Amino acid sequence: MKRGCMVLLLLGVLTGCEEKLRPSVAPMATKDIPSQESWKSFVTFSDSGHTKARLWSGHISVFAAQEFTLLEDSVIVDFFDEQERHTSRLTARSGKVLDRTRDFEAYGNVVVTSDSGTVLKTDRLFWNNETSKIHTDAFVDIVSSDEHIMGHGMESDQNLENYKIFRVTGQTVTKE
Repeated sequence: MKRGCMVLLLLGVLTGCEEKLRPSVAPMATKDIPSQESWKSFVTFSDSGHTKARLWSGHISVFAAQEFTLLEDSVIVDFFDEQERHTSRLTARSGKVLDRTRDFEAYGNVVVTSDSGTVLKTDRLFWNNETSKIHTDAFVDIVSSDEHIMGHGMESDQNLENYKIFRVTGQTVTKE
């Protein structure tokens, strides 16, 4: 009898004291939830059937209502000219594509390397889809075969052949 009471008491303690923990749920606004998500994905930007850029990102979140797409967990963009020849590659930690214009913003350890060997480093960079030009107001560091220029702010074509740097500092070798 004592053994039976002890078993019942033990069962009562084990089942009666159980308290189910419910996870806390905080309400989220619908605008904060992406309408689409993808991981380790490629996106091709084209115009009239011609490839302008090819993008890869570790995580892509589309916010259709706000008309933008967030790129996280690494971003790589390959740019192409009018004849669809590769011109340059951009890498960054994250970015954003404005859906209406297809303009692109890159953030965090942004590096653009042209096929000619010129390298641009900055913290943020903007690419205009219509003009295929890049620009920033942030600090830039550009290294090519014959110069090393730094400054704040710049604009250039996407293959870094014709660039302007604002508030310049750095070194260059003059050809005489």
